[in-house]
Amino acid sequence: MSFHPDRRAFIRLAGGGAAFAATLPMAACSAAYPPEAVAAWTGPGSETDLRRWALAHAILAPNSHNRQPWLVDLRDPHTITLYVDRERLLPETDPWFRQIMVSQGTFLETLVLALRQRGVDPHVQLFPLGEPPARSLDARPVARLSWTASAAGAAPDPLFAQVLRRHTAKVAYDTSRPVSAATLDALRTVVSVPGVPGLTGVSYGATADLQRLPALRTLCVESAKVELLTPHTVMESLRLTRVGPEEIGRHRDGISVNGPMPRLFAAIGAFDRSQPPAEGSAGFNAMFDRFRDQSLSAMGFVWLSTPLAQDAAAGRTRSAEVNAGRAYMRLQLKATEMGLQVHPMSQAPQEFAEMKPFYDQMHQLLLGQPAGQQVVQMFCRVGYAPEQAHSPRRELASFLRS
Repeated sequence: MSFHPDRRAFIRLAGGGAAFAATLPMAACSAAYPPEAVAAWTGPGSETDLRRWALAHAILAPNSHNRQPWLVDLRDPHTITLYVDRERLLPETDPWFRQIMVSQGTFLETLVLALRQRGVDPHVQLFPLGEPPARSLDARPVARLSWTASAAGAAPDPLFAQVLRRHTAKVAYDTSRPVSAATLDALRTVVSVPGVPGLTGVSYGATADLQRLPALRTLCVESAKVELLTPHTVMESLRLTRVGPEEIGRHRDGISVNGPMPRLFAAIGAFDRSQPPAEGSAGFNAMFDRFRDQSLSAMGFVWLSTPLAQDAAAGRTRSAEVNAGRAYMRLQLKATEMGLQVHPMSQAPQEFAEMKPFYDQMHQLLLGQPAGQQVVQMFCRVGYAPEQAHSPRRELASFLRS
């Protein structure tokens, strides 16, 4: 899953733009996001409607490229029906919609946690009108949550306390702080939930072994280079890049870039989002350096996988992807509780053609087998870093289906 505003700050310098920008006053340029863009992170406030209160938490879930690809239908009482917002797909980096489905799972799990916090234990039915085949997507709902008016007494999950705190630090980690085996084992405890159908089928893997880390770090660096040097994938990110408070506040999604220098470059026309940055250019180097710093500072890795052959035979490939998202949501909330950062390194798991050599290598390095039997759904670096800003979110009303 790609939640990486900073790593895609695609700055292209034209002519003397950089030198000119350096002479401009920068003191008034705050890197903070506009207040309205991050207002959702203060919580639902005095909202009295149970479903809207729960949804106000669910929209904070991590998701690919911060597309927030969710639509909900509230027309049936005591029911929330979840759909994919098909206007918010990632056809280049996610051509088979796998990451979009994982993002449905993070939303769904956060929604369940919020309802349970209010004493409601919803019945969750995935794909109530039938599941789309693998590598396809249609208008049918992803999930339906329902409960009776008198339903109450569900025990809150301690992970809910981290929903408003959770964030993804897309910066270099502290290489002086190792991640212990005990910490990795603690993450394992929340991934498979006894009695929750589907989550028991998501497998957890992790390593902080110093012998394994170099190959996995290199995999992250090299797969990032493929994404950056493939015109159709890098342009997808460029089109979703929001530079400066006006764009960030207007869109409240995508890849937010609000540092003083990018804003100044954009103002003078030196931040070019109309074409891919050439390898070796200042923009490419700045972007790739950030990828490299993130990758080489990984102090461990965790991954989630599902049994592809088994799920495909049962016609539940899409359900497995949603459940992987649910498991990832729980994993990241547990990491937040422990002060640990988890950052998806989403390039190698992507399924566009140019990435295939690294997709195959990832499965060999992590699982010791090709992807045909078991498929990696999430591949993340872990480590420690200072808290970072929350990603922008759209207003709740924009997620409601009319």
